[in-house]
Amino acid sequence: MTDRDTEPAERARSDPLTRRVNPLIIDRPKTVILAFLVLTAIFAGGIGGGGGQQAGTDQFTENLEESEALEDMQENFDGGGRASGGSSANLFLEESNVLSKPSLLRMIEAQYRLETHDTLRVSSTTSPASLAAQQLDPTATTAEEQRRVLEGASERRIRGALADADEAVGIPVSTDYNPADGSASVAQLAVSYDTPPLADADDRASLQFRTVDIVTGIDGYGSGENVVVFGDAIIEQEVNQLLTDTAILVFPAALLLITFFLVVAYRDPIDLGLGVIALLMTLVWTFGFMGYAGIPFSDSLVTVFPLLLAVGIDFGIHIINRYREERDSGSDIADAMRITTRQLSTALLIVTLTTVIGFAANLTSTLSQLQDFGIVAAVGIVFTFLIFGVFLPAGKIAFDGVRAETRFPDFGTSALGREGSILGSILPVGVTAARAMPAVVLVAALAIGAAGGAYGSGVDTEFSQEAFFPNEDRIDQLQALPEPFAPSEYTFMAVLDYLEEDFEQGFVGTVTLYIEDRDVRSDVALEDIDRALQDPPPAFESEDRRAEATSVVGVMQSQAAADPEFERTVERYDTTGNGIPDRNVDEVYEELLASSAGDRARNSLTEDRSATRIEYQLDVDADQTEATLAARQVAEDMRLDAVPTGDLVVNQVVINRITESAINSLIAAFLLTASFLMISYWWLEGRAVYGVINLVPVLITVGVLAGSMRYFEIPLTPFNAPILSVSIGLGVDYTVHFMHRFVDEFEAGEELYDALRVTAQGTGGALTGSMLTTVCGLGVLYLAIIPLIADFGLLLALGVLYAYLASILILPSVIVVWHALETRYLPALRARASPLSG
Repeated sequence: MTDRDTEPAERARSDPLTRRVNPLIIDRPKTVILAFLVLTAIFAGGIGGGGGQQAGTDQFTENLEESEALEDMQENFDGGGRASGGSSANLFLEESNVLSKPSLLRMIEAQYRLETHDTLRVSSTTSPASLAAQQLDPTATTAEEQRRVLEGASERRIRGALADADEAVGIPVSTDYNPADGSASVAQLAVSYDTPPLADADDRASLQFRTVDIVTGIDGYGSGENVVVFGDAIIEQEVNQLLTDTAILVFPAALLLITFFLVVAYRDPIDLGLGVIALLMTLVWTFGFMGYAGIPFSDSLVTVFPLLLAVGIDFGIHIINRYREERDSGSDIADAMRITTRQLSTALLIVTLTTVIGFAANLTSTLSQLQDFGIVAAVGIVFTFLIFGVFLPAGKIAFDGVRAETRFPDFGTSALGREGSILGSILPVGVTAARAMPAVVLVAALAIGAAGGAYGSGVDTEFSQEAFFPNEDRIDQLQALPEPFAPSEYTFMAVLDYLEEDFEQGFVGTVTLYIEDRDVRSDVALEDIDRALQDPPPAFESEDRRAEATSVVGVMQSQAAADPEFERTVERYDTTGNGIPDRNVDEVYEELLASSAGDRARNSLTEDRSATRIEYQLDVDADQTEATLAARQVAEDMRLDAVPTGDLVVNQVVINRITESAINSLIAAFLLTASFLMISYWWLEGRAVYGVINLVPVLITVGVLAGSMRYFEIPLTPFNAPILSVSIGLGVDYTVHFMHRFVDEFEAGEELYDALRVTAQGTGGALTGSMLTTVCGLGVLYLAIIPLIADFGLLLALGVLYAYLASILILPSVIVVWHALETRYLPALRARASPLSG
């Protein structure tokens, strides 16, 4: 090995930026510290400002045509929604027979109390009780009138009315409904509210919880026993609460684990304090930037902060460990930090820029939340570089200067992986393998990476509201934790049980074509709608080659069959004789809306006849992709301007964009990172091939990580869509440190295997400390209540572990194989190819 005391400036190459900044760190450390503290105070002023909070699936559906069509449809057909002052909730009522006469009377009593409450602002209610009463007496339109109808009806007549209501419009009861004896175990009572136009989730949730209080005031009903509320505002509030509870649980646990491993890595209170302060400054700067930029804190951004901690820990351990190496060799404080910053600042800058590329590659996504992830993560990594690359070294110099002038004791200040230590004897195992069989190691690693990538190409993709909810067992386990770490009580757990077990459905059920077109009133409209019902795709339920669907054509035909006068109107305006009016269609609409079928018609046609919808029932064997493609095909074949929509369609569109984003960001990250590394090494070392060598272990890491996703049954979601591009940034973090140190040693005259051994022990020790800290710190995300965050934590921990193993075990063999090719085989091949050879 060369004498460290004589290491000249040319030994530790650096870029122009580093050469300008490093003198400030060495000569004016207190000024640097003060400047960073002032900046921290400025960024702290932005925390909590502007952006707010987003959670759940709505954040991923903004600006989607299908989602906007769904909102317009709900505005026109389902009571207006929030923008116009609307809200809704469903009460699940459970009894031994929820359709017995006493139960129906109790149900209609609940509707009466809700509709007549002074401050609840209920605009309408619907239940099996009110539907049965309307079948018995169509003129009974209020809950009080419907109660009198049910009181005067016999059990037999009520059973018949329930069967008629179920045939006509369907009654909201569980799948164990038996029309013969009029029995079912669970019923839904739907409530619509006339809330203020801009009422927030808390206001609307308060209304919905007060609804439960009113209902449970009736004998036979008990909240949480046989009455459970499912409201749009409650779900929104509880999804936000999930995010808060996850942060309360995960962040302290992550900080405790990280602090523990930092204690092990630093073994010195001053160094530990500096590292923790730098980590906290990174979070403050990033949160402050989000506030000033108006970027809301969302589920997907929860994962950014463990990533920043991971990179910050890595930077900090490398700087402190490299500084200790120089101090162990006899350098004084200033010289040791000067050598450290000259050598590491360039590596840190390369790591920062490649990691920024990996994160910023998510800007190629069409999902705004993934774009926000890319922006916040990229800016946060730049902050991390500045704080750990400038503030931390300045702080170290300042505090070590104080220590040298006082009797402050020294603690563990030796470098990790030093020669003679247990770790130092283990770390060169990759070098040993590279000396014995480098080609075998490289080929085996490439085969494993390729196999992992091929296997991982079959990973599933998921996007639904249910994906944000933990299972009940998970909640029960976490409830044993002390306050404030125990999660809240969540209504949606019971709701999901009802939807899945008693109603055999999730949050989606049908596919809808929404048609908002001036031609809805034209003479071709009804025929176009009728054609959309004929010969449906296999994904749609059908009978006699006609789709099972709800549409204005279906209402018109059923009304014509029941009302001779309306039938004559249809025939009068039907010139082709196919039963579908093709003349004066607007007059047909007007008469239909004024008829006894008007309420059913308004479910498919707006009052001003400017929009209509077709709601298709799906075949039981159809999957989400098939259903969405079928809806798009039918919409494209229509003359009217139709947009496929509904929760199922919107979710599938997001799934497609997630997959597209993952692939595009991976390709962009790889190409940009490869280009940047080759340019950087060409500029700094005159050897672009060093950049290619860096990427070989990274590609293996990405392939194995993709395979791990499928093996552990972790689907691709909006949360982990960036994971593959991020894994390139994390992988490069480890390989750049190893490669940069090796080049420095090798170019200075060390023999190949000696340079690899010094690198594996010196830089490998820092990599080991960084890996242990970040794997455990990121692995804490697995404790998250939200399953998507837990999965992302597992993937991040695996990605860091794979990147570390690839750097320590595989990169030495890649370097040895490259060296053999460059020094032995390529010159021989060139000599043979030369016409002058021989």
